[in-house]
Amino acid sequence: MSLAQLVDLRKVYRMGADVEVVALRSINLTIDEGQYLAIMGPSGSGKSTILNLVGCLDRPSGGRYILGGQDVSGLSDGELSEVRGRRIGFVFQSFNLIPQLTALDNIEVPLFYQRMHRRERRRRAQELAERVGLGPRARHKPAELSGGEQQRVAIARALANDPLIILADEPTGNLDSRTGQEILAIFDDLSSRGRTLIIVTHDESVGRRTHSIVRVADGVVVGHEKN
Repeated sequence: MSLAQLVDLRKVYRMGADVEVVALRSINLTIDEGQYLAIMGPSGSGKSTILNLVGCLDRPSGGRYILGGQDVSGLSDGELSEVRGRRIGFVFQSFNLIPQLTALDNIEVPLFYQRMHRRERRRRAQELAERVGLGPRARHKPAELSGGEQQRVAIARALANDPLIILADEPTGNLDSRTGQEILAIFDDLSSRGRTLIIVTHDESVGRRTHSIVRVADGVVVGHEKN
């Protein structure tokens, strides 16, 4: 079942009155429910731009993006923010945790914006912390956690709002190889449970763990491989 569709999607950045940078020329891509997809390509190929558009962090210059049956291409900033809060989970290379908050508090942040009752927020955060293997570390602040533990917090936070799609941008890029394998095992488990995941990566070994790889170069899709 199709969960998201990118139809002739284009993105142009205007750097001044006379300068345009074409990031995406024409992207056509269907993302099915439960798909585990890697987007790969060299620096400047457009892969992160695709992730930003799929995650409703930006809007296209042309074409259509349909998410869960809704065309979100022309939504306002406020409407895009609402879609992000309800339908998208993000995992970043740099973790993007709030340093003043404990791991549990960081996991709760999306639920706070969804106006969930405090007691239910805490119950949900504790459940997710256990699921990603944080255990007793869940009450520590980010500075007291290892990189792998911080990424576990970020994954739990991405799951908090029960999103349609989880997007991960180089999720093992700041981790050593052993810790990276532990984080990828969590993604593999989420995929086995039917979650829809999209990972931007330059690492072939990461891409090969997914169901399929979309290869991007110069703002277009140049290949789509099944694993």
